[in-house]
Amino acid sequence: MINATESVVVPVLLAGGVGSRLWPLSRAARPKQFLAPTGDETLLGQTLTRVAGLESAAPPLLVGLDEHRFVLAEQLRWAGFEGCILLEPAARGTAPAVAAAAHEARARHGDNVRLLVLPTDHAIEDDRAFVSAVESALAQLTEPQLALFGVPPQRPETGYGYIHAGEAAAGEFRPVRRFVEKPDTADAKVYLEHGDYYWNSGIFAFVAADYLAALSTFEPAIAEAVAAAHANATADFDFLRLDAAAFAASPVASVDHGVMERTRNAVMVELDTSWNDLGSWQSVARVMDTDQRGNSVRGDAWLEDADDCLVYSNNRLIAALGTHNQIIVETADAVLVADRDQEQRVGELVDGLKDHARTEASSYPRVYRPWGSYEQIAAGPRFQVKHIRVSPGAQLSLQKHHYRAEHWVVVAGMARVTCDDWTGDLVANQSTFIPLGAIHRLENPGAEELDVIEVQSGSYLGEDDIVRFDDRYGRRHAGDAE
Repeated sequence: MINATESVVVPVLLAGGVGSRLWPLSRAARPKQFLAPTGDETLLGQTLTRVAGLESAAPPLLVGLDEHRFVLAEQLRWAGFEGCILLEPAARGTAPAVAAAAHEARARHGDNVRLLVLPTDHAIEDDRAFVSAVESALAQLTEPQLALFGVPPQRPETGYGYIHAGEAAAGEFRPVRRFVEKPDTADAKVYLEHGDYYWNSGIFAFVAADYLAALSTFEPAIAEAVAAAHANATADFDFLRLDAAAFAASPVASVDHGVMERTRNAVMVELDTSWNDLGSWQSVARVMDTDQRGNSVRGDAWLEDADDCLVYSNNRLIAALGTHNQIIVETADAVLVADRDQEQRVGELVDGLKDHARTEASSYPRVYRPWGSYEQIAAGPRFQVKHIRVSPGAQLSLQKHHYRAEHWVVVAGMARVTCDDWTGDLVANQSTFIPLGAIHRLENPGAEELDVIEVQSGSYLGEDDIVRFDDRYGRRHAGDAE
C-alpha cells in the first residue's frame, strides 16, 4: 500500500519504438519490446516484472503507438498488471511521450508525483541491483534535479551514448559534465579507461512538474502541444487517446536532446548491474550463451567449422558450414545473412526494402488482433488459407464480406459460430461454411485457445472487405481487419 502522504513514484514505460536493427525479428507491426529475443518472457513483460519490485510504485503508465494498442493491452494482461495505456497518434520521440505521461501522472497523483522513465527494450540480469539503485535515487531526489542512470562501461562500445560524470561524495548524485554521442572506437577506448564515463541507459527519475517546467523552458512548442493533446484526450476502453491534431503539432525530440543536454539540473546515479540495450543483433548475442568457438545459437541450428557467428532460428533448421563472423536470422518469411561488422547497417537494409514496397520490412505473416491472431499459410488466385487462433473468451466482430466466402475447420478447442440466423458450437474435426454475404461471427467460449483453419475463396481477398455490425473492441473501420 502507498501512504497517501508520501510522494508516489509512477513507472513510465516507453513502448513506442520500432527497433529496425533487429530485423527480421523486430518489425514495425510487432517491435522488439513485444518479443522475447533472449528468453521466454517479452522485453516489455520483463520490464513490468522489474518495476513490480519497487515498494512505493503506483500502477505503471505505458506509452505506445495507437497501432500497437491491442498488443500493449494483451501484454499488460499477460503480466497480470493493471495500468493506464497512453496512445500516441504518431511517433514524436521520447520527450513528448514523457510529457504526456507527466500530465497524466499529475492528474492521478498530484503535483509532487515522481516519474521513473524506462525504455522497454533493455536486458537487466540483476533486478535486485536495479531496484536498489532506483530506490536509492528516488530517496535522494530533490527539486529541481533531473536524474539519469549511468552504467559503468564493460567494453569500448560505439553503439551507446556516454555520460561524463563529475565528482561527488560517496552515495550521492554526480553532476553531469557533458553528454557524448556514439563515439568511434578510439574515443570509446579512452572513455573505458578514464573511469568517469558511463553508458547512458536512457532511464530517468524526476518529479513530473520539474520535467514539464524544463520542457517548457527548452522546448516550449513540445510543451504546449502535449499539454493540449492531454487536455483533449479521450478514454477508449483500456486506453487514453491523446488528441491527434494537438499531438501532431509537437516537434520531434528525445528527452536527452530536448531537456537533459540543456539543463543545469542533470545529475547521474550509477546503475552497477549487467545491462544491455537490445538495439542490435550484437547486443542480443552478448546475453546469449556462447560456445568455445564464439558462436551464439538459438533455435534449431547445426554448425560445422563455424566461428563467431550468431545463428537465430525461429521455425526451421539452419545449417551453417565454414561460416565466420556472420549473423544468420530466420523467420517464417525472411532470412537475414550479414557480416557482424556490418550490423549497424541493418536499418539501412530495412529502409531499402520499404523503398521497394516489400511487406516483409514492416509486417509479419502472423498478425495479432485483440482476440488472438491469424497467419497466412497459403495464397493464390481467388483463394487464401489462414490459421486463426482465438483466445479463451474472445470473439471476432459480427461481420460480413462482399467478395469472399469462408470455410472454417476446427483443429482444437471449441468454436461458437454465428451464421445469419444460426448459432452453434463446433469441436475438433468439425467444420462449417460461411457463404458470401452472410452475417457471421467466430468466438471461443472455452477455457483453451481455439485453433481454426480458414479457407477463403472469392474475387477479392483483401482485409478491407469487412462490414462490421458489432464489435466488443470498438473497431469500426475495415482497416482494423478481422
